[in-house]
Amino acid sequence: MSKTPSYWNKAKKYLSKKDKIMSSLIKKYKSPSETVLTSRKDVFFSLCKSIIGQQISVAAANSVFLKFKKKCKGKINPKIVNSLSSSSLKSCGLSKQKAKGIKELAKKLISKEFKPQLIKKMNDDEAIEYLSKLRQIGKWSAEMILLFTFNRPNIWPLQDIGLLRAISNNYKKKYFPPKKFLNKLYKRFSPYCSVATWYLWRSIDNEPIQY
Repeated sequence: MSKTPSYWNKAKKYLSKKDKIMSSLIKKYKSPSETVLTSRKDVFFSLCKSIIGQQISVAAANSVFLKFKKKCKGKINPKIVNSLSSSSLKSCGLSKQKAKGIKELAKKLISKEFKPQLIKKMNDDEAIEYLSKLRQIGKWSAEMILLFTFNRPNIWPLQDIGLLRAISNNYKKKYFPPKKFLNKLYKRFSPYCSVATWYLWRSIDNEPIQY
């Protein structure tokens, strides 16, 4: 894991001034027990974890991922994954579509058809569009990669059920929160929506999410 993003402390001060609820969440989860956003700097690992976690519970995703990791003998990289058969991947608990997506991703990285290094030069919208061209990768998965792998500071993943639930709970709004209110929060939290998202997630789950 890499160190905390350089903008983290500045973002906490900014958000604390902008929003009372965010200020209380930041105080609640501050050091020494504070866990913050870090990155593996491993796009393939994170994309595999993202695909595995689609449309299933966190517990189920963790279980499947551990089996997948074991099948890779602890080394999750394109070469090893490409050597595994589809039936071997499905035996981990992966659906046919998810197994296809992971295999295709491995092939595209090996052939250099997919070049993660290009993402560094793209803005958020361009990067989401580029990632979304991959099989099994939609907007939500692309946003998770930008947030967790590239540590982009202003990701506001409104397709994420956990974030929407946390907003409902903390701001006493119905579920789903009104779009107008979500846009209001986006403007209030920008340019540090990723940090706001992180603390909202923490408010509903003691176990920090990592991809």
